[in-house]
Parts: sequence; C-alpha cells; structure tokens
Amino acid sequence: MTSPTTTIDIGKVLDDGPFTRFQKLIVLLTALAVIFDGCDTQLIGFAMPILIKEWGLTRAAFAPVVAAGLVGMAIGAATAGLMADRFGRRRAVIVSVVVFSVATAAISMAPDTTTIMLLRFIAGLGIGGAVPTASTLTAEFSPARFRTLAITITILSIPLGGMVAGLLASFVLPMFGWRALFLVGGVLPMGLVVVMIMALPESPRFLSRRPARWPELKVLLARMSRPLSAEAGDVQFVDRREQNAEQHAGFSALFKGGLALDTIAIWCAFFMCLLSVYTAFSWLPTMLSSEGFSITSAGFGLTLYNMGGALGALLCALMITRFGSRVPLLLCCLGATLSVLLLTRLNLSSNVAATMSGLFAHGMFVNAVQVTMVALCAHVYPTSVRATGTASAFSFGRLGSILSAFAGASVITSGGAFSYLVLLAGAMTLVLLALAVVRRHIPAITG
Repeated sequence: MTSPTTTIDIGKVLDDGPFTRFQKLIVLLTALAVIFDGCDTQLIGFAMPILIKEWGLTRAAFAPVVAAGLVGMAIGAATAGLMADRFGRRRAVIVSVVVFSVATAAISMAPDTTTIMLLRFIAGLGIGGAVPTASTLTAEFSPARFRTLAITITILSIPLGGMVAGLLASFVLPMFGWRALFLVGGVLPMGLVVVMIMALPESPRFLSRRPARWPELKVLLARMSRPLSAEAGDVQFVDRREQNAEQHAGFSALFKGGLALDTIAIWCAFFMCLLSVYTAFSWLPTMLSSEGFSITSAGFGLTLYNMGGALGALLCALMITRFGSRVPLLLCCLGATLSVLLLTRLNLSSNVAATMSGLFAHGMFVNAVQVTMVALCAHVYPTSVRATGTASAFSFGRLGSILSAFAGASVITSGGAFSYLVLLAGAMTLVLLALAVVRRHIPAITG
C-alpha cells in the first residue's frame, strides 16, 4: 500500500518557526564573510595616499585602479546572483570569498598600478558577489519577525569590515608598508573559507524548490529544530506564500507581477547610495589629506565613518521593526544630506573635532540606508528571484560606485572639500526621492 503524501508549506515552517542557535550560526558565518568583504573593499582607500607619495603619482592616476575594482564588483554582483539562484547560495558565497581573498593577497606583489588595477578587478568580482548572496542566505534562514534585523546584522558587517581595515592599516602600514596590508587582508578570509566548506549548509528555501534534494532538506530541518513526524509518510514541499510569484523566474521576473516600479526605484536608490558610500570608501582619506590632515588622521576619519555606519544600521533596523521601512529610511536620507551640508560651513582642518563628528554622523545615516535597503530587497522579491533581485540592485548600484572613482578624484582636484561634500549631499537627496517612490516597503512587525 502506497504511503500517503504530506504537503509541507516550507514558507510557513521557516517564517513562523523559532530562530534556533543553528540558524544564528549561519547568520554569523555570512556576517563574517561580509566583514572580510568590507575589509578588502576598503584597503585600497587606506593604502592609496601612501602609494601616491611612494610612486610619485597624482590622484587622477589612481582613478582607473579604483574604477577597475568597482567594475569587477558590478559584474560579480550580477553573476553571483544568477549563480546563486541556479546553483545555490552556499556555492556562490564560498566562491566569492575565495576570489577576493586570493586576488587581494596577490596585490602585495604588484610592481605597478596596471597590475593593481587588474587584481582589483578580479577581487571586485568576489567582493561584488559576496554581499548579495550572503544576505540572501541570511534572509532564507531567518524567521519573518527576525529577518530585517538578521539581514541588517549581516550587511552592517560592511562598515565593521571597514573598521577592521582601519585597524589593520593603523598597525601594518607604519611598520610593514602597504604590501603587507594587502597580504594580511587576503590571507585572513581563507581561514573562513575552510570553516564555510565544513559548516555552511544550503538554503532550505532553495532546497525546497528542487525535489531531488528534499532528503537533504529533511535533515536540515531537523538541525533547525523543525523535524518531520514519523507519520508524515512521503513528503513534498511547497511555498504557498510565493506560488503566484514563482510563475516567473529569471531576470525578467523583476519587472512582472507589479514589481517594475519598485525595481526601478530600488535600482536608482542603490546607484546614488553606492555613489555616496564609495566616494567615502575610496576618497575620504585622500580628501582629508588634501585639506592638511596627516595620513593617520585621514584614515581615522574613514574609521569613524564606518563606526557610525555600524551603529546607524543597527538602530535603523530596530526602527524598521517598529515602524516599517518607509519613514526610517527617508529620515536617514535626510540626516545624511544635512550632516555633510553642515560640514561645508566649516574650515575642516581648523575644526578637527567637528569634522570627525560630522563624518561619524554622515556614516551613521548613509550606511543605515545602504544596509537596510538590502532587507527591503529581501521583502520585495520572492524566493525564486530573491538573489537575482538583490544582486541586480547591487550591480546597478555598482555603476554608481564606478562613477565615484572618477567623480571623487575630479571634485577633490577642482573644488576641494566643499565640492566633495556637496557631491555626497546631492547623492543622498536623490536616494530619498527614489525610496519615496517604492510601494512595497517593509511593514511594521508586531508580536
């Protein structure tokens, strides 16, 4: 006699169940991947003032180096998202970390800017792929009521990684030089790769959409304290909350089912926000150096920017849980704009404390927006295209970061600190307008 078939709604099991220690371990592993991602992203910003002096080059000469890394990030984000939706989130995250760690370590042996440019492009492929795939994995392991906070903790690891880069730079650069900085920054993530290969499982939502891997899913659910009863018999998995959305898959699905307006608005918001973020990551120490700050003080300014970002992202996530995403995100955009406009009224080198406080505040607001926009993507897009939707937003945003490579050098050379700060303010104003257009904002979660 054939045993009865039991249908399991995987969406309900995951969204409404507990947030177990095992699931929190997954969030920790993805957060560590993003910390190293953020660290390797910002190493070039700390090293560049020294490279400019050591090799006798202009700021403009390093614009292609910065741009090459950002082009790689754009391609990596798009490629990794498609790879994650087709072959799995786990594989995409691990490959991304391997790529950026090996390429970053190789920069330590670079003889010229052309070699650095090539290696930064390769590193960018991995850096660009790690964040959207890690955030997708986090989203799909987290219950609905904890999802925004879990994603925020993962993505706020970008500014935490920047803080790690700042600490490494403050210790390694004076004693061992820029080559050692890139070597250490590349070797450290390889230890995490070994841990992820042994301990990181595939996403349960991804497994649920592949019947051949349902036995693997059953074992995974048991590890997540969601074991199936012995009386369940044959089991099939569905996700009723996303059945309608999953009629379409692939890139075109981002513009179907009423998603087109939100997709375009999110892309615009990512473009301008990453323009602002990478103008800071790549050029903030250089701008401060041009205003008379020492290399140590200039690097400290970027470290404070990242410290503010970590705090702001966490506070914004808590606000979103209480009030939904629309109002907190718009307020943070406004705060990001006003904080740098106030700095334009100061002589930066004569008001060091006020300058550093303003950079801390600006980093707090900007990174709060950048980090929680990833949670917004996880809410807007269904499982079948979540990695593609998140990665496409990052990929489009990387175009803004590529622009920052040339815009940062140009505005510092032509207009100094004033033009640089106005660029940051204008970018965040446009982010505010784009996010105001988004219709599917995260609702407040109660209970």
